[in-house]
Amino acid sequence: MRASTTRDYSQLAAPVPLAGHTLPATQVLSLIELLKRWNVRASELLAPFGLEEAALEEPNARLPTELMREILERARSLTGEPGLGFYLGLQKRVSFYGFVGYAAMSASTLREALELAVRFTPLVTTALSLRLQQHGEIAALIIETHDDMGSARDIATLSLLIGLWQIGSALTGHELTGRIDFAMPEPSYFSRFAHILPAQRTRFDQPATQLVFASEELDLPLVAPDPAALRVLQKQGEEALLALGFDSTLEQRVRRMLPLTDGFRSLEEVAVALAISPRTLKRKLANRGTTFSELLDRERCERALLMLGAAHHSIDDIAQRLGYSTPPNFVRAFRRWMGTTPAAYRRSRS
Repeated sequence: MRASTTRDYSQLAAPVPLAGHTLPATQVLSLIELLKRWNVRASELLAPFGLEEAALEEPNARLPTELMREILERARSLTGEPGLGFYLGLQKRVSFYGFVGYAAMSASTLREALELAVRFTPLVTTALSLRLQQHGEIAALIIETHDDMGSARDIATLSLLIGLWQIGSALTGHELTGRIDFAMPEPSYFSRFAHILPAQRTRFDQPATQLVFASEELDLPLVAPDPAALRVLQKQGEEALLALGFDSTLEQRVRRMLPLTDGFRSLEEVAVALAISPRTLKRKLANRGTTFSELLDRERCERALLMLGAAHHSIDDIAQRLGYSTPPNFVRAFRRWMGTTPAAYRRSRS
C-alpha cells in the first residue's frame, strides 16, 4: 500500500484527456459509499492524494489507473477487508457504467446488450476491452486487460466480473447459469465468499478472464427495452467514439469477420468483405505489426478453449470444426498456444 504518496491529484477533475489509461472519477464515489460500512470517511480515503469528494462529482472527471490502484489499496488497508472486490461487485448496478450501462439497459436482448457493451467500452475506459465469442451451445464474454492494476488486481477483477454477472441477471430477470473464469490465482480469502460464487461455477488460474454461459441465454429478453432511446444512444455513442479516435481498428474488423458457424473465413473472403485486395489487407496488417495468420490463430485458440469446456466435443471434432486437416495438426497448434495437449488441458480443467 502506497498511502505515503505526496503527489497532488487535485486538478484531475478537469475535463481534459489524460495520457494513458483512465477511469471515470465517479467510480470512486461508489467506493466511498461502500466504505461507510466500515465507518471510513471520504476525507480519510482521499487525503493522501490531494483529492476532494466534490471534485469527483464532475461528469467529465477522469483518474489514471495508477491512482485508482492506490485508492483501492488504501481502501483495503483502511477497512482491513481483503475481499473488498466482492463487496464492490455486489453493489454495482447498470448505472455504474454511465452511458454504456444505459445503452445496454435499453437493448431488447442480452446479446444486443453485450454487443453494445463491447462496442462502447472505450467510452468508459481503455484499461480493458470486451469481446463476445459464441460457438454452438457455448458463449463467452472475454475480458482483456491492458492494465493489470498491480496489487489491486484482485479487487478490480472480482468487482468487474461479479458486477457484470449481477447486472446481466438484473437486466434479464433471470439468474444466469454458467461459470466465471479468472486469469489469476485463487485469493486466500475466497472461501469466505464461496456462497456468492460457488466453487463449481468459479475457476482460477485460467487462460482467460471470462464469463462462460449457454448460448441460448444470449436470446433472453431484457426486462425494460426501449428501442427509441436505444437509437438515440447508439448514434451518440458512435459519434463519441469517432470524436475520441476510438473507431474500430483493422485488426478488430478482421477478427469480427473471421468466425463462421463451423470454421473461419479465408484471407480472400475477409478482403472481399473489407472491399480491398488480399495483398492490400496483408500489407495493412503488416504495417500494424501483425498478420492474418496470427489473428486467425487467436480466434482458433479461443474457440478451442470454449469447445474443450464442453465434454461432448471430441478432439477430432474440435480439430475439424477449427479447420485443421488432421487432429495431429490441431494438437501441435494447441501445444504451441498453451504448452500442453488438448486432452491434458481438458483433464486439468474438468
